[in-house]
Amino acid sequence: MGFSLKLRYYCLVSVMMLLPALCYSDKFDKSRATYYSRPDGLGTPSGACGFGEYGRNISDGNVAGVYRLYNNGIGCGACYQVRCTTSPQICTDKGVNIVVTDYGQGDNTDFILSHHAFEAMAQPGTADRLFAYGVVDVEYQRVPCQYVGHKIQVKVHENSRNPDYLAIIMLYQAGKSDILSVDIWQQGKWVEMRRSFGAVFDMSNPPLGAISLRFNVQDSAGSKWAVEAPNVIPPNWKAG
Repeated sequence: MGFSLKLRYYCLVSVMMLLPALCYSDKFDKSRATYYSRPDGLGTPSGACGFGEYGRNISDGNVAGVYRLYNNGIGCGACYQVRCTTSPQICTDKGVNIVVTDYGQGDNTDFILSHHAFEAMAQPGTADRLFAYGVVDVEYQRVPCQYVGHKIQVKVHENSRNPDYLAIIMLYQAGKSDILSVDIWQQGKWVEMRRSFGAVFDMSNPPLGAISLRFNVQDSAGSKWAVEAPNVIPPNWKAG
């Protein structure tokens, strides 16, 4: 189950974190992309980020597995604009915005796009020609994630077992910042949770009662800050 956060921000390094948009560049990087061959055209529910069904359907199924950008799971949930450069007769200028939900590499690629996302890079009526390439040259840039009608949520992961084991994952993380680590309030101090895999953080024998969390965040300019979520998980939490 998910719980909306009431966020309180604490600056850890400098006041520049208050103006992160000033630090971002519109520079595109070059790479290559291929696509999943799933018949439903969506992502995979067993992706390396741990998002489950959310990872298949978020952003209308415009999702991707990444290679270097995965960054040991820190890159999970990041959004990128990806546009093919193989042919101006086939590729659109805008390309497609995707959400990172998995890890993977094809033929020297940084992106494995869902079928939907790969098709969205093509001009109307030219998708078959784009798919025929199999692997295409692309350029990409980090863009803010935007989820209309959704606030950031903490989900109790399906592997959790109350009260012996708690695993969590963040959903609908907007903007262009990465969650570096998660702390849990235990016995009067913050204790760092383990990054289990992808974007999943866990702990054995979590605190009893309502659970408070702190997320340690970094933007692309290197500015860091903390986001506290007091009592964000209720005492009677359930897996899933």
